[in-house]
Amino acid sequence: MRSPIGVARLLFPIAFRNLFASKARSFTVGGIVLIGSLVVVVGSAVVDTIDSSMRGSVQGSLAGHLQIYSARSKDELSLYGKMGGQSSQLEPIEEFGALRRVLAHVPNVKDVVPMGIEMAMVTTGNEFDQALEKLRADVRQGAQGPGIAARYEAHKAHLRRMSALLRDEIRDASVLTDPEALKGSEAVRERADRERAASDGFWRGFDADPLANLEFLENRIAPQSLSNAYTMIRYVGTDLESYQRAFDRVRVVEGTAIPRGQRGILVGKLFAEDWLKLRAARLLDRIADARTNRGRRIATDEELHRWVKELQGQKREILLQLDPMQAAEATARLRGALGSQRTELPDLLGELFVCDDRNFDQHRAIFYRQLAPLLQLYSVGVGDVITLKAPSRSGYMNSVNLKVYGFVEFRGLEKSTAAGYLSIMDLVSWRDLYGYMTAEKAAEIGDIKSRAGAREVERANAEAELFGESGAPVDENARPGRIETPAIAGTAARGAGSKHHATYSQEEIDSGVVLNAAVVLRDPARTREAMRDVKAALSSAHMDMKVVGWQEAAGALGQFVSLARIILFTAVFFVFAVALVIINNAMVMATLQRVKEIGTLRAIGAQKRFIIAMMLLETSAVGLAFGAAGTLLGVGAVAVIRLAGGFPATNDTMYFFFSGRSLLPHLGGLSLAISLAIVFLVSALSSLYPALIATRVTPLEAMQSDD
Repeated sequence: MRSPIGVARLLFPIAFRNLFASKARSFTVGGIVLIGSLVVVVGSAVVDTIDSSMRGSVQGSLAGHLQIYSARSKDELSLYGKMGGQSSQLEPIEEFGALRRVLAHVPNVKDVVPMGIEMAMVTTGNEFDQALEKLRADVRQGAQGPGIAARYEAHKAHLRRMSALLRDEIRDASVLTDPEALKGSEAVRERADRERAASDGFWRGFDADPLANLEFLENRIAPQSLSNAYTMIRYVGTDLESYQRAFDRVRVVEGTAIPRGQRGILVGKLFAEDWLKLRAARLLDRIADARTNRGRRIATDEELHRWVKELQGQKREILLQLDPMQAAEATARLRGALGSQRTELPDLLGELFVCDDRNFDQHRAIFYRQLAPLLQLYSVGVGDVITLKAPSRSGYMNSVNLKVYGFVEFRGLEKSTAAGYLSIMDLVSWRDLYGYMTAEKAAEIGDIKSRAGAREVERANAEAELFGESGAPVDENARPGRIETPAIAGTAARGAGSKHHATYSQEEIDSGVVLNAAVVLRDPARTREAMRDVKAALSSAHMDMKVVGWQEAAGALGQFVSLARIILFTAVFFVFAVALVIINNAMVMATLQRVKEIGTLRAIGAQKRFIIAMMLLETSAVGLAFGAAGTLLGVGAVAVIRLAGGFPATNDTMYFFFSGRSLLPHLGGLSLAISLAIVFLVSALSSLYPALIATRVTPLEAMQSDD
């Protein structure tokens, strides 16, 4: 019996001689394997990089390693919103402190961050509100002194011009309105108010009672402004210190962090850029980004051409912001910067906003250097107090006033709307806005009950207490009278008006409601084990909670990686399925052409297993050789893609997936190993049937083939 080493010495030369003897077949089979290997390597590198990038985006901004929410919730947790942008409707976790205490005993848990993600309506104020605030400040200072007096008159002239413009705009718009709608008493009163505010007599007598006249403008004229003073803001209410410790991507880019124990909000920087910034500035920024980062040109891009046309319509917004003194300064600056002979500001703005590829960069620089310092670029700025309104769980509207301490963004996600639109609010204000009980609210309710003389009544005694059958003495001299409520109303008003100055303790954070909680682990590599331990701890504490990983918590966005991997493997399957058929057919044809050779080998004593081994070795050698070549080409392709700057993010969703402006794929050892394993498996399978055919060849068939 021949030894295995002897068989190998005989087998290898025969197998490789056959390979080189049939180069056409070898290169056909090898080319298919090479292409498949290339697809596997590059595709795996891209998907693995998206996976790691998204993992960093989601875990580093909002999700942590695990998310916990109430199992009683009808919706699934979706941190970045569902389709259409709605937030998930979750049942609250009633006592966050109890949850934190239970998880503190799980070995791998580093921190638990409370959260409540919601949307609210924010009042940003319109041009009228801003102009009124300037004039009101002058009135408070007494409008005395040369500088203040001149500014006071300029601000009055500004409001007078705005009132006249509002009257004319609504008059023009009324042409398209149903005439019957203009005959109502309220419509008639509003029209009379507009005429009064734009009249010479109103402004001649303004100084006689400036506060009353300001109240008239604020209550009767400003609400009629056609400018939108509201927008929707998405935010997370959280323990601010715990949040900043847990999520390393968050950073304050303007202003300061919210001080410990203070109420406040950090507005998403991208949200401010897209929704709170002056429209003209936004359009200029979008055009600049498209030209600089995406290589688009105004002359050839229909969307950029449309944006440039829209710039022409932004003159009104700028003119409304400028009082006469500022308008004169803007006129002088633009004439000098543009080298223009025009003398009217609207004409100069029109000239500034006529842009093409040749002058765009220059005109944008002029806008920001000369005009922007005179304008309020953002409707909300650092230090402002904004009012947020949202429906409570009971259905009525709640509101809170919060100071804007700064603008915040997430590193690597600066241009992603999924993360960049998210603002950060303190948890106590979030509870107050949505009607959850807080220590302040409990104290306020207690004060109101005390002033009103209210007390708890058992249900069984309610009727007796209400109708006097409880035996309590009745004052026969009591007479009907008006119930005095100003003190009670004042208590509530003072509470609502001073919320942004209030402080809170860590105990208040821990002893209240949250919607979900992020769990941060010490060792993320043991996430599955940690999830099992967290579930066990919650079950032991009789807490009915759901525990999910970052992908499930991210909702539809989190499932993108799984979808991309399915698409890749489907493509690879079809490539290698075709390869399997082609290689199999090529090997069958080659086997039929080698009947004499195989029969001769059988005649001189070659066993069936020797023939099978020879066929498998031939195909495997081709597969491994060309598979290795395809893998090397894949490595080279990935390197070239990285040198070329990667795959650019062409929209905000891709920006989130790529965790930056572009995706730079990187290779992992696992991807290379999988590539070679797939190649070897396909090669072995494709040669199995031809090998079985070869074993059926007998010496007699070989001799007959000679005839």
